[in-house]
Amino acid sequence: MKFPSPFLPSLLSLVLVSLLHSPLPSTAAPFVCTTPKTPTCQSLIGYIPINRTTYAALKSLFTIKSIRTLFSANDLLPSTRSSTSIPAGSVVRVPIPCSCLAGSGSSSGRPIYVVKAGDGLDSIARNNFGGFVTYQDIAKANNISNPNLIEVGERLLIPMPCSCDPVDGESVVHYAHFVAAGSTVASIAEDFGVSQDVLLRINGIKDPKDLLAGQVLDVPLRACSSSISNSTIDRNLRIPNHSYALTAKNCVLCNCSSTTWQLDCHPTQGISKNSCPVAKCGSLSLGNKSVSACETSICSYAGYTASNILTVLTNQCTCNGTKGSGPTPGSSHGSALRVGVGWVAWTQLMILHIVLFLFGLMWNEIS
Repeated sequence: MKFPSPFLPSLLSLVLVSLLHSPLPSTAAPFVCTTPKTPTCQSLIGYIPINRTTYAALKSLFTIKSIRTLFSANDLLPSTRSSTSIPAGSVVRVPIPCSCLAGSGSSSGRPIYVVKAGDGLDSIARNNFGGFVTYQDIAKANNISNPNLIEVGERLLIPMPCSCDPVDGESVVHYAHFVAAGSTVASIAEDFGVSQDVLLRINGIKDPKDLLAGQVLDVPLRACSSSISNSTIDRNLRIPNHSYALTAKNCVLCNCSSTTWQLDCHPTQGISKNSCPVAKCGSLSLGNKSVSACETSICSYAGYTASNILTVLTNQCTCNGTKGSGPTPGSSHGSALRVGVGWVAWTQLMILHIVLFLFGLMWNEIS
């Protein structure tokens, strides 16, 4: 499956920059978001800066609390400098908290933009937020009746497009993609590893020829499955490939493996062990595994509560070409019970062999 590299400078930067200055649609097609009573989820936008900028500047522009969130979305080391330069025309994944309302999705509570001298809603939408939002969207979100009347120092909520909906029953991370000149539905689908039919359907496009340069597409990125419990604080943690997340108050780092498509979580390096609860499955530490003749046991992350980091012990049977899993919940304050699904299957097989052996002896005696 092929994925894009949204962290490298785009070869079409000049074209993209010119697109950002071209006329935008009078209204933006909202991202469909119908999931009822959904807590805030995380979406992404593929932001394309018009001018050279830094991660610190993007953190400020999008009102991101921790710059580590921006680094993790772009698969950058936590030690990356906030002053690292970002060339004009390159694509940066920006995380957006999303919530659903009246069938469409919008960023929840941020970004917040403070109006400066010379600003207008249209220039804010085009030049500051790259055409992912229109001046009409900003006016509606802030109850502005006259878009021409805004004041210096006024704080504006910028409603970025997003969604929390699953796609075809699968959890995804919705990515807002700015369509470059020359792009096609087929090329975008190939770049992001999604089907053309899905792209057309969730964006309400009937004919691929109707795709327009400057349009913002909802692209569902496949997220890794996990053992995180629905009762934990980070139950809505969804991570696509080419990114990771710091969770459990930065005590746990999780990334998405494109090989197994399972969430791979370990204690965060550089964080004091004294400040984080112990995360173990019995004697096995989080992220570690033990291998026996016919079984592999992995201590996986299962979410966190106010005081605990939860774990689950997953057993995989590797004998006779079979694979299975038997998760067993654990926590930072207790050893996990070990349910050996592979051991049970092996025991049943041995009993069957013994029964057949005894039956053979009886048959020989009769004959």
